[in-house]
Parts: sequence; C-alpha cells; structure tokens
Amino acid sequence: MSILTIEKLDEVHVRVFSDASVEQELCDFFTYEYPGARFTPQYRARLWDGKVRLYDQVRKTLYVGLINYVEQFCESNNYNITWKTDIKSSNGYTTEQIEKFVDSLDLPSKIERRDYQVEAIKTALDKDRVVLLSPTASGKSFIIYSIMRWHLDHGRKCILIVPTTSLVEQMYYDFEDYSSVNQWSVKAHCQKLYSGFPKEFSKDVLITTWQSIYLQPRAWFKQFNVMFGDEAHNFKAKSLTGVMEKMDNIPCRIGTTGTLDNKKVHRLVLEGIFGPVHKVITTKQLMETDRVAKLNITCLILKYPEDIRQANKNNKYQEEMDWIVSHEPRNKFIRNLALKSGGNTLVLFQYVEKHGKVLYEMIKQKAHKDRKVFFVYGGTDTSDREAIRHITEGEEDAIIIASFGTFSTGINIPSIENVIFASPSKSKIRNLQSIGRGLRLKKGKTHCNLYDIADDLHWKSWKNHTLNHAAERYKTYAEEQFETKLVEINLWPTT
Repeated sequence: MSILTIEKLDEVHVRVFSDASVEQELCDFFTYEYPGARFTPQYRARLWDGKVRLYDQVRKTLYVGLINYVEQFCESNNYNITWKTDIKSSNGYTTEQIEKFVDSLDLPSKIERRDYQVEAIKTALDKDRVVLLSPTASGKSFIIYSIMRWHLDHGRKCILIVPTTSLVEQMYYDFEDYSSVNQWSVKAHCQKLYSGFPKEFSKDVLITTWQSIYLQPRAWFKQFNVMFGDEAHNFKAKSLTGVMEKMDNIPCRIGTTGTLDNKKVHRLVLEGIFGPVHKVITTKQLMETDRVAKLNITCLILKYPEDIRQANKNNKYQEEMDWIVSHEPRNKFIRNLALKSGGNTLVLFQYVEKHGKVLYEMIKQKAHKDRKVFFVYGGTDTSDREAIRHITEGEEDAIIIASFGTFSTGINIPSIENVIFASPSKSKIRNLQSIGRGLRLKKGKTHCNLYDIADDLHWKSWKNHTLNHAAERYKTYAEEQFETKLVEINLWPTT
C-alpha cells in the first residue's frame, strides 16, 4: 500500500511526498482548467496550456488549507498518510464558551446575537482557518468584531484586509457602533491604512486595503498573528494570493464573503490560503425569518426591431456592449425606470465615461428639483462616498448612479429600496453582491425591488452574448431560490 507523507513547512504550505507515480496522481487530482483560459494571450501563443496546478511537483508543496482534500484523495485510492508534523485540527471550544464571551462584550441592545453567528464565531476560533460564507445583512462585520475581540484578549495583533477604502471606513464605523456601550475604544486599538494614512503600525488592529500593503516585504507581516480577509472571493486573484503567501507566519486566517462562484479552481485557491468553507446561513433563510427585506426580481427583457437585430448579429462581446450602453432608447428607458421607482434607488453601471456619466446627466436633468441624484465611481473620493452614503440614509427618494466596482460590494445603505442593473453581467458574485445592497432592513421597509435588464438581440438561431449572460443570471436566481418575474418590453413603436 502506498504512503503519502505530509510535513508542514509554514502557515502557507505543506510538503506532500510519496513515490513518483502517486505524486503524479496527486498532481492530476489538483489540476484544473482555468475558466476563460483560451481567451488569454498566453494560451493563444501556446505559452500556457490553460491549466492550474495547485500541487507543485518540483517542490512537492500544496496550500495548507487543502489538507482535507489530500485525505479524501488517499481515502478514495486506499493510500495511507504519515504525518511528519503534528497539525492541530481543533482548539476544542464549546458553544457555551463562545456564547458567554459574546455576551461579555456588552453590545448595544439593537444588536441581536443570533445562533448562526455564534456558530460561525465558534468555527473560526476553533479551527483557526476558515472561509465564512455569510450573505449580506447576516451580521458579517459583527462576526469579525467578535472574533477580533477574542484574539485581542489573548494578546494577538490583527490585520483586516478589505477591497476598498470605503469599506475601511465602514468597518471602522461598524466597530465604533458595536463599542458604543461597552466603552471599548476603537480609536485606541484600531488604525486605518490607505492613501494619506501613516504606514507604521502602532496599535492592535490594522484595517486596510490590499493595494495599500501588497508591496510590503515579507518581514513586515510578521507583526501580525491573525488575518481577516473580507470579501474573500477577491483573494483568488494572483496579486492577492501573493500577499497571502507573504504571511507565512500567521496561523489564524479568517475569510468572509457573501458569495462564491461555481468555479472549483477558485474555491480551492480560497480554501488553500484560508481554510474550508463554512456556510453560515443563506439569503433565503434570512428572508424567511424576516431578517432581510423580501426580494422582488423583475427581469426586463428588452426586445429590438428586426433591422437592429440583423445589424448586430455576430458582433463580438465588446462590440455588443458598446452598442448597448450607447443606445439612446435603452438609456431613456433606464432613466424613466429610475425616475418612476418610488423610494431610494441604486442604478449600477459598468462603464464610467460612456454609460455612467450619460445616465447621470439624463436622470439629473429630468428629476424634480427636490430629488437628490448622486454619481459615484472609482474616481470619487472615499470621504465623498461616505458622505453620499450617510445623506442617502436620511432621504426617501434619492437616486444613486454608481459603478459596480464601488457600490456592488459591502456598502451598507439600508434605505435602498430599488436596484437597477443598467449593465449586463454574468458574474454570479457581482450579481449577488449587488442584490445585497438592497436587502438590509430599515424601519418601514419590508421589500426590495431588483430590475434586471437584459437585451434580446438574437437573430434567427444566433443568440447575442448578453442574452446568454442573462440566462446565467436567471440560473443563479433559481439556485438561490429567488422568485422572479419575466417581462418583455418592446423598444420600438408598435403598429
């Protein structure tokens, strides 16, 4: 019987070795086709075969977080494992211990401690390495806060990495909110790092973006004991895995995200650098218990005249997108939809110059003088984004025209009642994150309306790219058990 030996090298990699044939099997087991590889220049130039190999046959290394997959591999092939290094699988904490600790934090009365949150906190503290799959409005920042406070009580330093400067500010604000009764000083314990802030770490918790730290040397990360990766689905990117690999001395790694895509290779990279996925709760369960707004999805399928469809047949994806976002009747439809929607409305777009600014001017021009219309994109200062977020909370009929990159992920605006997808997308993560912007509850709010705009430009048997992407979105809605309504709308005069 073949034997695999596992030896822990650091907090990033383990060494897995056996005889050559078994190592080849292991390499094949951890080899996957990279999604969209055939469209990359490297693949077209035959410099890459389009595959990702998570097991390095030369160095015989694998991410620490994938050990459980090695165990599955051995079990299915009847191989034995020899542990050259003792790798702890559990700290042995009980639910009662964690409940007692969370209660000791003396949180504001408006913060409800929920059973699934306690279980998520327990899992993170017990396992040290985990990806918490926790949807919008499930109390993700509260879970992070509780885990962070536990580690600080045990003398550990923490780094919390978020994707945007807006989320740095929001996380800091959330921590202040949780500490408003217990007198724990966020200012004394936490510091922010992005452009304009000092890089010297002098407190207990650093809240930062990966862009602010990715050039730091490996030695710089040795001052931390615990790492949090918020919106962890982003960490599959090569630049972020590079940051994570510098943290070879950090044993506690907690990733949090509201969504994961269906690509197995992406999930394995995440589990490799953080740990196994733990599903905290689903959006559907939150809706059923009235912890988030009920979601009404209306899929608006725009129908075009025959001559337009024929003229656009066989367009490449970018050609189709350029035509869609510049088509005046379509933009007027979006404008009218936003203006007619009652309550605060979020309009999400992809392209700033050729779509976002156009929609902003069209909507602003037609909105009545007392209705506030805001425009947010990557070039908007963080302080301005925060100001808009706070202003909108005091409004009942504002419109925010925002890029997907700035407002689709993490931004907390409970007063949003309508979300309009002005640009088509097939990204499961982006779509679900965007939906989450409207699900948070506020007094008097029970429902959120999502208007998903699709464009039917098919010609005979040929289907256009964005219509196919719409089908992917509808599939995601079905997987999440969201109820949807399809409405076809003609964008030309009827006879």
